[in-house]
Amino acid sequence: MALYSSISPGALVLMLLIFPMLINNLAAKHGYTTTIHHHHHHQHHHNRLPEKAMSNKSLQQAYIALQAWKRVIYSDPNNFTSNWDGPNVCNYSGVYCAACPNNTKIQVVAGIDLNHCDLAGFLPDEIGLLTDLTLIHLNSNRFCGILPQSLSNLTLLYEIDLSNNRFVGPFPSVVLSLPSLNYLDIRYNEFEGKVPSELFNKKLDAIFINNNHFTSVLPPNFGTSSASVIVFANNKFEGCIPPSIANLANTLEELLLINTSVKGCLPPEVGFLYKLKVLDVSYNKIVGPIPYSIAGLAHLEVLNLGHNMMTGIVPDGVCCLPNLSNFTFSYNFFCEEEGICRNLTSKGIMFDDRRNCLPDKPQQRSKKECDAVDQHPVDCTQNCSNSLH
Repeated sequence: MALYSSISPGALVLMLLIFPMLINNLAAKHGYTTTIHHHHHHQHHHNRLPEKAMSNKSLQQAYIALQAWKRVIYSDPNNFTSNWDGPNVCNYSGVYCAACPNNTKIQVVAGIDLNHCDLAGFLPDEIGLLTDLTLIHLNSNRFCGILPQSLSNLTLLYEIDLSNNRFVGPFPSVVLSLPSLNYLDIRYNEFEGKVPSELFNKKLDAIFINNNHFTSVLPPNFGTSSASVIVFANNKFEGCIPPSIANLANTLEELLLINTSVKGCLPPEVGFLYKLKVLDVSYNKIVGPIPYSIAGLAHLEVLNLGHNMMTGIVPDGVCCLPNLSNFTFSYNFFCEEEGICRNLTSKGIMFDDRRNCLPDKPQQRSKKECDAVDQHPVDCTQNCSNSLH
């Protein structure tokens, strides 16, 4: 079990199918032509770009875009873009060309991978000229500012990873206009405000928006998403997990809502997510019991309910799940562990049951704390806003 890497297998398969010559063999550089504007003046007349490349409008547009981008990269401590000179863009570091799917005789810029380059700057409007891009990876740089609306021109873009940068502003709604997008990763930035409900209508396989400053609620159409991985951790979503989550059953494998201010009871519909391998709702305001329906999640490997205000029993059916390897329910108010739950070590399951109200277990809450919660039972049939009062 592992979360997505920075390049998803789906994107690589797609690019291998559509662009069989994606990774261009790095031959000796062609010379530069004086017919394309650039800032370098040491080229000689006999070093001209071949006629075939000169007639390729796509590469000419890519040259304009990448030169504009280089001009607004203000810090490049590793000199990664030092060879972004001249119109032979297929030899630029981090730029990957491939045969155009509509005309295999010409090359186009199909991918840009600047992961972990420590570049500082912003994305210029000219990036919208890179209309043949299928993936763009900018993970772990110092790019800042807002995303240009011209990104909407990248209609072939399948995968975008902008994680671990300094982008700001509201949710970048421009990504919702990308018809081919399958993988969205904008985690660890400075985005803020509401998350548009339209996000969940997109046919995305992976949604990573964790570690921003979003303030929102999980909308009723949350369950219309087709994603297999949803990571919203470390934002302020509030509200409850809607029952429509059941509609994610055919796709969802990993759901991480850590520290999102989610409240209310866990809906029994969580137990309908039969493909689920990872469920982490720790560090929230969830109340009420563990839904027994979770005992039906045969593929579940990691279950983390820690640091909430849940009560009742820890059901034997959950502890007996065949693939469960890590079960955390510490810092709640559970009062009883059923059956094998009292001895998870015997099943080889890593667990944490500290700071509950479990008799005969060490490191539990005081009787005073536990009694105070007992006096205010939770009614999960009430609506979300009332269930915590």
